[in-house]
Amino acid sequence: NVFGGSLRFMQGKVSVPDSVTKQAEALAEQGKTPLLFSRGDELLGIIAVADSMKADSPQAIKELRDMGIRVVMLTGDNERTARAVGKAAGVDEVVAGVLPDGKESVIRRLQEQGKVAMVGDGINDAPALTRADIGVAIGAGADVAVDAADVVLMKNSLLDVPAAIRMSRATIRNIHENLFWAFFYNAICIPLAMGLYGIAMKPMYGAAAMSLSSFCVCMNALRLNLFDMHNPNLMKGKKRGHAAGAGKEEESITVTDEARAVQDNKEEKENHTMTKTMNIEGMMCMHCEATVKKALEKLEGVTEAKVSHEAGTAVVEMSTEVADDVLKKAVEDKDYTVTGIA
Repeated sequence: NVFGGSLRFMQGKVSVPDSVTKQAEALAEQGKTPLLFSRGDELLGIIAVADSMKADSPQAIKELRDMGIRVVMLTGDNERTARAVGKAAGVDEVVAGVLPDGKESVIRRLQEQGKVAMVGDGINDAPALTRADIGVAIGAGADVAVDAADVVLMKNSLLDVPAAIRMSRATIRNIHENLFWAFFYNAICIPLAMGLYGIAMKPMYGAAAMSLSSFCVCMNALRLNLFDMHNPNLMKGKKRGHAAGAGKEEESITVTDEARAVQDNKEEKENHTMTKTMNIEGMMCMHCEATVKKALEKLEGVTEAKVSHEAGTAVVEMSTEVADDVLKKAVEDKDYTVTGIA
């Protein structure tokens, strides 16, 4: 039999010399993923693979930090490789050795500290994209990630992430300006039109003044067309938050102590929740799992839904009682069939 995998995996299959272990650790320090291969009890050799960092990624992360956003990198890679890549990228925190459900658990932990946006492009990122307050998918990524996300970036560049945040902040600011303008304008002009100040005003002047108010609001909104969302000097100086988790899709079986701590915390919370198991027909792939999961977790009272297309089930955890009919309708609205709820 021929085996191939990470150092930890292969140490359970074949005897690995200390020299090879040191070589693997040295490669990991360089940001590369060491892979060992064996045939039977014989170690054949070691190779290293690396997911080269895009030239604009460090700049995108710098812009996010300048905007007051804390950046966390989630990866399934080993600790040494992840630390090397995270250092080169300039992220605030690195969480390594996490599987798809581990990424979702980390997102849950971060949500206890503030709002979280998750950026990812792979199938393994779909659960975390669904769990985050805002899921951002790279357009060139897997279809299941695109479907699970709330925002899809059409270009395969992380620079669009801070650009999208700048545009959303500018839009919110514009809405506040329009509300203030409309309130201030009407607070003065409506009493004036009623003759409160002893000034007689013809109705046609009042109609013209109302049209002028609408004109000003519309013109202020159209100013967004002039907003340069790619200008890194805009929208700086915000309070540092916890709003960005950047997913890095790589393979590993290592689980860090941090991820284990998150899992232990999760198990403690499970003692205070109610659980229902749904039998569902029609799910064929992870894409179907993500669709059902997202539909169920949108329901009020549902804290988590663990969906398996292989078993054809969805285990729904609830903080408050949710009626079976409500759960069934949420799933069947997505064109799947619920055969039972226990």
